[in-house]
Amino acid sequence: MLRRPGQHLDVLGRLAAIGVVVVGIGGGFAYVSGVLTPHRLTAQRMINTFEANGGVHPGYRRNHAKGVCFAGYFESNGSASDISRAQVFRPGRTPVIGRFAIPGTNPAIADGSTPVRSMALEFRSGNGEQWRTAMNNTPVFVVNSARGFYEQLEASRPDPATGKPDPAKLAAFFAAHPETRPFRNWVRSHPPSTSFANAAYYGINAFRAVDMSGQTHDVRWSVVPQAPYIPVTTKDAARHDFLDSELEDRLSQGPLRWHLILTVAKPGDVTNDATVAWPDDRARIDAGTLVVQRESAQADGDCRDINYDPTVLPDGLKISDDPLLAARSSAYAVSFNRRTHEEAEASGTNAQ
Repeated sequence: MLRRPGQHLDVLGRLAAIGVVVVGIGGGFAYVSGVLTPHRLTAQRMINTFEANGGVHPGYRRNHAKGVCFAGYFESNGSASDISRAQVFRPGRTPVIGRFAIPGTNPAIADGSTPVRSMALEFRSGNGEQWRTAMNNTPVFVVNSARGFYEQLEASRPDPATGKPDPAKLAAFFAAHPETRPFRNWVRSHPPSTSFANAAYYGINAFRAVDMSGQTHDVRWSVVPQAPYIPVTTKDAARHDFLDSELEDRLSQGPLRWHLILTVAKPGDVTNDATVAWPDDRARIDAGTLVVQRESAQADGDCRDINYDPTVLPDGLKISDDPLLAARSSAYAVSFNRRTHEEAEASGTNAQ
């Protein structure tokens, strides 16, 4: 991480605002086959589009650039071991290195610019296995394909004359993609939270839990805070870095906690479309408690060098048929490689 100083609307305006949010939360969805064909999507092409839309900030992630590291642990109660043989779900404690962030390519963006918060986790099991997950506080994703997300990025490119997306282009995009409606409804109806600590976070994609007998169970996971949700006020949102300072204040009073919930699908539930929520009556397993103990600046924190690739899974968890998972993995890798290369170049320059 290169060190640098910290630096609701009419109808079309709403579309523009939603478009900015959507650009941010994607985090990089790219279709990686057909790389020799210029009109096929690749991870490089997708990340190039992020950079074209939001600029290049050397040494930073190409999305969710502004964030803070944290450390803690997961205390499993053993309840999820009935559906997954993963060691992390056996009773006991697993160290966790995580990151809170907000969307966007600009690490100096104001916290009040978006209702979206994200949480990324790396569970480090005693047997050497890791489980990584990157979650947003949105229960569904905006699109169900990499192509759709790329088209949204293109529609959201800032107009040089205004510095903002063209509302007409966004309106055309949303009209052509009705699958975006659940996400847009959430954005309109869900005021941003006052804190990273009082937001729930969702893995969005489906995964497959594998039990001791080898049977698979389709699941989605989320973390639900013990702290009550409170919508942010205009006064709070006016403070440029209110999320980080609020987190620091909370942690000075003690650890923060979330319940890790596995929602189990029934036969016929959609597993390959992240825009479709499962019914509320699905079985939910409270697998244990995530405890956040301390935070640290991302410039030299433990999360700095972690690529929170959601396909890094322990034995007992597998990817599903959701096509966005492989796409996320490939795009995260491109972002990681670019920023670490930039860090290496900067270190070499500084050493001379």
